[in-house]
This record gives sequence, C-alpha cells and structure tokens, in this order.
Amino acid sequence: MQSSELARLAGVTVRSLRHWHQIGVLPEPARSSNGYRDYDAVDLVRVLRIRRLASLGMPLERMGSVLDRGDSSAGLLDDLDAEISAQIARLTRQRELIARMRDAGASPDVPPELAPVVSAFVAAGLSPEMARFDRDQAVLLAHLAGEEGMPQLVRVYEHLAVPARARAAADLMNRFGAIDDATDAAVVEGIVDELVDACLGLLGEIDEPGIRSRLTRAAHVLSEYAEESLNPRQRAALDSVESRLAAS
Repeated sequence: MQSSELARLAGVTVRSLRHWHQIGVLPEPARSSNGYRDYDAVDLVRVLRIRRLASLGMPLERMGSVLDRGDSSAGLLDDLDAEISAQIARLTRQRELIARMRDAGASPDVPPELAPVVSAFVAAGLSPEMARFDRDQAVLLAHLAGEEGMPQLVRVYEHLAVPARARAAADLMNRFGAIDDATDAAVVEGIVDELVDACLGLLGEIDEPGIRSRLTRAAHVLSEYAEESLNPRQRAALDSVESRLAAS
C-alpha cells in the first residue's frame, strides 16, 4: 500500500509518516518500481503502536525501546506518569496566572506579579499612550529585576498603586505624555520638578537594601527605550530628571 492508504487506515497524516521516517521511529519501507514507498501490514501495526504510545504522552525519541525491544517495564510507565504530573502542575500554574490576569483586567504580556498594579494606574486615569509606556517599562523592569529582585519591584509598584498616589502619578504622567514642541518651557520645567520630587520621595519611603542599586542599573536600559519611544522634548525632560537625580 502507498503512504496515503496507510495514513488513512491508521488515522494519521502522510506528513506524520514522513516525520517519523526522518527521526527513525518508522523504518523506511522498500520502494515499488514506480518509486513510491510500498508499505505492508507490518508497517501498519508499527504506525498503530506509535499512535498508542503517543497517546500516553511518550516522546518519539523514547519509543525505540518499546517498538524494537518490547520494553514495557513499569519503570517506563512510572516515568511517563511523572512527566504527565509535571505537565499538569505546569498547566495548573498557567491557569492560575491567567485567572489573576483576567481578574486584574491586565494585558497578558504584563508580568503577572505587576498586573494588578499596572491596571490600577489605568483605572486611575492613565492615558492609553502612557499606559503603553508604563506597560513596556514594567516588562523591562521585571526582566532586569529577575526572580530575586521581583519582590522588591512589586513593593515599589504597590507603594505607587495606593489610590491617591496612583491618581497623582497618572496625572503627572499624562502631563508628561502631553509634552511636545508647543509646550511652554516653564511647563516642562515644572513637570521635571515634580518628577524629580516624586522619584526622590519614592526612594526615600521605599528604603530597602538593593532597590536603589537595581533601579540605577536599570536606568540605562530604560533610557534607551525612552530614546526610541518618546519625542525630543520628552526625552530632554527625562534627561534633566536623570541628571538631577544623579546629582542628589
């Protein structure tokens, strides 16, 4: 029989047969005079056995011992059971994270630990443009903080997410987001003053070992992101904020 007939009888695709040939789990049959693979009932049985093992979750690369040597030891089944248990645990954690993201009304690409806080800023009135900027910063900061620094970063965000602070932060960021070529220089300078005061106040209130150094290390990456995401007046304002904080 040809590959299409074998695939139909076994309930698989011709593409699967080709893949199994490539990785060696299904030996290549002899070819007929017209050059097509010529399968027989033995090949059909092997394909059915592959399907059965795959349905148990057995990786293709581990099927050789069962298909060729008849290895059906309890140890192999124990390994499969352990692997499936690990997959279930991983999927359960993913479902829990998805539930947390859904409850927070957050974008799925935001780190789940920060999702409720990022959503709090949006609820406080952060503009869509600044919400995207804040989201991207959260993604960058979470990556730079790593697993070790994430608890500290969460505490910083939670400090800012208290309703009164969140509203003040959203208002300040919205005014920063509105800066353009037409914005009066005195208005820009006032916003810079407020940003500096807010940053100094935050660092003063969140006085935990490691936070200031982590934020300092992250500053150059965030600056590069801002360079590509903000307009020239906004970038100049942030440069001024960064310079004044460095001198404080």
